Amino acid sequence: MALAGTLVATLGLAACSKDPEPAPTTPTVTVDASVDPSKTDAPTPEGPIVYPLTGIKVDEVPQRPAIAVKVENTAAARPQSGLEDADIVWETVVEFEVPRFIAVYHSKTPESVGPVRSARPVDLHVAAPMHALLVASGAQKRMNIRIGRLPEIQSISHDAGAAGLGRISTRRAPHNVYADLATIWKSADANHSAPPSGELKFALEADEATAVVDGKGAKNIAISLSSAARPAWAWDAGSSTWLRSEGSAKAMTAAGTQLAATNLVLIESEQVDSKLDAQGGAMVPDQKFKGKGKALVATGGKVVEATWKKAGVSDPLELVDADGEPILLAPGTTWIEMLNKGKSSYTVD
Repeated sequence: MALAGTLVATLGLAACSKDPEPAPTTPTVTVDASVDPSKTDAPTPEGPIVYPLTGIKVDEVPQRPAIAVKVENTAAARPQSGLEDADIVWETVVEFEVPRFIAVYHSKTPESVGPVRSARPVDLHVAAPMHALLVASGAQKRMNIRIGRLPEIQSISHDAGAAGLGRISTRRAPHNVYADLATIWKSADANHSAPPSGELKFALEADEATAVVDGKGAKNIAISLSSAARPAWAWDAGSSTWLRSEGSAKAMTAAGTQLAATNLVLIESEQVDSKLDAQGGAMVPDQKFKGKGKALVATGGKVVEATWKKAGVSDPLELVDADGEPILLAPGTTWIEMLNKGKSSYTVD
């Protein structure tokens, strides 16, 4: 009996030493908590509607493409018509050190633009990224072939009889071809009818532009593009624009106003031989506008150093600061001076 009692006690102790059965688990139920709306993140508001090439606010963007017009810039061509209405104006150097403009239009429709001259290889870098209509008096055969190889560009040529281009009687040839943009816009084909995507980046307000926030004060910018091209720009606080001169003479429009720009951009890129010959075998230059290089951006009476980037002919131009952040321009017109690296120069004071 004592043995049996001991065995029972031992078994009872063993039974008590076993792990207890796990308690039944209660399923987890997730209930959305009620959150004070004032403590949630505010929704991102839609930005204002702006013209893609100027950043100026507008109720509705015109459903039409950009037009890039090749405009002469010699003494015989001045004063030009329509430059004051361009969204962007590029100044480049062609053969014989002569400057020419590529005036880009989208937001405004001037009555007349000109004098219009022939296309050059550098024009492709400007027109292709915007899928623009490239307006010129004509081009040599090999240049027309190059234009035809870029589906991003629609050629509008006076030599080819395009509507909207004609000669005026008050000037002598070849300085008398002028463009009617209202008519030319009607010629846009299905592949070149959409508004341009903006390459340049704009602040919502002028005082938020990169140069205004981070730049150094500047009153005058004198540029030596070539032996025949020495534009100068002076800051005018009254109009909040940079006013242009050709050397020491004010650069005027046909309407009698001085040419002005909200933003001025200087780009340094190497000038190269395009392999297209001009009169007497003269070299027709192109720009090595691929990769990256130095730039200067002037806005609001201030300047800031920048870097330009461009992957290829049809790729957009980027302007970035030392940290790689986009340069923001003030809403308005922009003039871009394309300097020949190593030969062109500028001074700021």
